[in-house]
Amino acid sequence: MSKICEVCGKKPVSGNIISHSGKKASRWWYPNIQKIRVKLPNGQVKRIKVCTRCIKAGKIQKAVS
Repeated sequence: MSKICEVCGKKPVSGNIISHSGKKASRWWYPNIQKIRVKLPNGQVKRIKVCTRCIKAGKIQKAVS
């Protein structure tokens, strides 16, 4: 499953875990992606992958079951 938000395009970023001794190991930070039913502007209902930041910001309109 793709870990990219279909609204804002947020995707995983990489970086390092740095231990107390300064040793580095690579790691990934993933966005919190949810599959939700969304009502599109043309009235169509579709299931898309959206990050929780977009859901909280009201960038999408949830479809009522």
